Amino acid sequence: MFAPKPRKGMPPVKLDRDGFAARFRAQFKGHAFDALQPEMDRITEAAWQEYAGSHKSPHTQKAGPGFADPDYDLAVDWIAARAAIDKAQARHEDPSRPSRILLINGSTRSEHTCPGEMSKSWRLVEIAREVLLEGRAEIEVLDLSRTASEYGRNIHPCKACFSTAAALCHWPCSCYPNYSLGQAQDWMNEIYPMWVEAHGIMIVTPVHWYQAPTPLKAMIDRLVCADGGNPDPTSTHGKDAARAKELELGGWPYPRHLKDRLYSVVAHGDVEGAENVRRSISDWLSFMELRPAGRQAELDRYIGYWEPYATSHDSLDRDEGIQGEVRNAARTLLAGVAAHRAGVFEDMSANLTRARNK
Repeated sequence: MFAPKPRKGMPPVKLDRDGFAARFRAQFKGHAFDALQPEMDRITEAAWQEYAGSHKSPHTQKAGPGFADPDYDLAVDWIAARAAIDKAQARHEDPSRPSRILLINGSTRSEHTCPGEMSKSWRLVEIAREVLLEGRAEIEVLDLSRTASEYGRNIHPCKACFSTAAALCHWPCSCYPNYSLGQAQDWMNEIYPMWVEAHGIMIVTPVHWYQAPTPLKAMIDRLVCADGGNPDPTSTHGKDAARAKELELGGWPYPRHLKDRLYSVVAHGDVEGAENVRRSISDWLSFMELRPAGRQAELDRYIGYWEPYATSHDSLDRDEGIQGEVRNAARTLLAGVAAHRAGVFEDMSANLTRARNK
């Protein structure tokens, strides 16, 4: 089948030596660096050489058996990320292990940085965790507020490889780290195994301007590779867009790498948008072929509706209704996971063949 050539035409983005040096050194401001100018000159030159040479993944090794091209040089970072996912999948499939729930705080607010106060989402996460502990589940908490309060804790943006061709989007994501562009310290290689190992996912999030908060949306975007992503980067020789187009047009299977995990979503706001955010997250999870745990597992509510922000925690203290509903959401998820693992959680469309993948 004929594969169209990748379209080109956007303006160049390459920096010259002076522009790169200014931007690189901007991250080293402070009195402790003032006495290190000779060392900084040497480090800047080394960074420039890596940037100028586009050394995205300087450390590689042969892919080896099991890949389409065993002699292709794969980034050691990607190999390690893939190994972590494989181990997580094995733990997920082990029937002797307790049910594992990934509990996600989607809020960026934290007492450990500018806001100076914990988020209500975190408090709701703690309420859910108490219920899950009572149910003897294994719990992993993913606190996305750390992207705003912890040094070097980043979720870099999705580069939309999937929109060029499905096969160009690798599972796990191979876009990062990109050392030549300074796009390191990406959290997603630790987050992917959390999702893979989990039997149930519970997301608790506030509304930020009618949308999901920035780190939650960034994680959502970067999970695109879990829905149809290519587990073999050697098949596209890395990021060869033309080769990826040929693979997709030859018939792409769109593997659902997180299929059949159960989910719960709690979205809360103060004025507008809670229903839309809850619905968009639920729709996204369902599209990836995760399953809603039950009617009470999906919740959108307002805390301190049109009341002052300064007293919003007091409003949550008084709102025993939402506290109880969050407990029920966690209970529903836990019961759904137990039923699914016992083989009694039925999906009436399980034996149907999809009419189309995308």
